[in-house]
Amino acid sequence: MFNPTREQVREFFTEAWRKQRGGAVLTPLETMAADLIVMHPEYHADLDDPEAAARDYPVEEGRTNPFLHLSMHLAIAEQVSIDHPPGIRAAWRALLGTRGEHEAAHVVMEALGEVVWEAQRLGTPLDNDRYLDLIRRRATQDR
Repeated sequence: MFNPTREQVREFFTEAWRKQRGGAVLTPLETMAADLIVMHPEYHADLDDPEAAARDYPVEEGRTNPFLHLSMHLAIAEQVSIDHPPGIRAAWRALLGTRGEHEAAHVVMEALGEVVWEAQRLGTPLDNDRYLDLIRRRATQDR
């Protein structure tokens, strides 16, 4: 299993962005990352800033960590593409019935963040059933 360091993740996103802006050839994964970056113009300055890779993004500052946010987008896209946990693809399609793709990804991101936080707090494995249930419930809720 690939387990990149914080520095490797940040370098991946900044390099994908640099290559995309320069018209260089990107790998399929870099293309996915660059497409996500384009959808998040609020992160462009961070990805252009060489010092951003070393920056911390504490919650107290009220700023989203662009590298974490983009990583979660990629993780969700991968989960849906391989339907793991089983059932996420169907839950994703249900969300797409009520929201656009980008908003749906953010709904899944909130659910993922919630179950990861719970697992860390309780010292337990991630609860896939709860994760999918949160997504399904949000697919049927009014926005």
